[in-house]
Amino acid sequence: MARKSAPDDLLAPLTLVVGQEELLLDRAVAEVVAAAKAADPDTDVRDLAPGALQPGSLAELTTPSLFAERKVIVVRAAQDLSADSVKEVKAYIDSPAEEVIMVLVHAGGAKGKGLLDAAKKAGAREVQCAKLTKSSDKLAFVRNEFRRLGRSAGPETCQALLDALGSDLRELAAACSQLTADIEGTIDEAAVARYYSGRAEATGFEVADLAVTGRAAEALERLRWALAVGQPPTGITYALASGVRSIGRLATVGRSMRPADLARELGMPPWKVERVRQQMRGWTGDGVAAALTAVAEADAAVKGGSDDPAYALERAVVAVARAARSGSRQY
Repeated sequence: MARKSAPDDLLAPLTLVVGQEELLLDRAVAEVVAAAKAADPDTDVRDLAPGALQPGSLAELTTPSLFAERKVIVVRAAQDLSADSVKEVKAYIDSPAEEVIMVLVHAGGAKGKGLLDAAKKAGAREVQCAKLTKSSDKLAFVRNEFRRLGRSAGPETCQALLDALGSDLRELAAACSQLTADIEGTIDEAAVARYYSGRAEATGFEVADLAVTGRAAEALERLRWALAVGQPPTGITYALASGVRSIGRLATVGRSMRPADLARELGMPPWKVERVRQQMRGWTGDGVAAALTAVAEADAAVKGGSDDPAYALERAVVAVARAARSGSRQY
């Protein structure tokens, strides 16, 4: 395998993915897996977590099966392999098996450099995934991300997105995907401002505050963003439940009590008492019960009771917002 594999040969016997930009690393691996499955839907994929490749296991993993289906072996954190495993990998890449594709994911640098050099010498297809540290590189990433999604955005729009969200590539990619899906026509600075100005820190409590005041569309928009930037679904159901319970608790105490007395009675800071009082408008006792039931169902769903936690959360948000406008008999 001394001849160098072409950069666009996703089915090369050996692909070397080098760098520390996690999103780019994952995409490079996913491209190889997708190409292999497109060529053979029965491809057997073994994506090994760091440390999972133990001495002696490579021979078993790369042995052709009785049915001769293609295999993809992904070795993560190859720079951390033990000396014995490195020796086995070097021996393998000098004489790779038929119908087996190996992907070595390596952080680069001095650690594990011997394996890195051996893979290059063996003619590996190389994919560089270095950290994007320059502003110009991040701006180029955003522009290319829109192109990848079949859309275009000018430099001012891309810069506005960077200014709003920061430099995390996963967040930027999620934002590009959402803008592409939600906006028809030109994606401009106004669209970025409408979606993301001040929203980089979206939390479950922001979703809850919008839902309990009946603002379903805004709550759903904030929910999708919160999930896109990695907010845990269980935290969102907790926030929804907390918001609804606060309304129910405040409704059970005397209306004539002063905010300071209410705060002591309910264990809330005075500012929160005042905010919950404003949120109570439109709520009924039946509405609180219905909302808590919906949130409990969503909580069970996100903890393993559903294949689509995001959909379960959307249903809960809509139910809470509907309950906030549930009738004329208000608290």
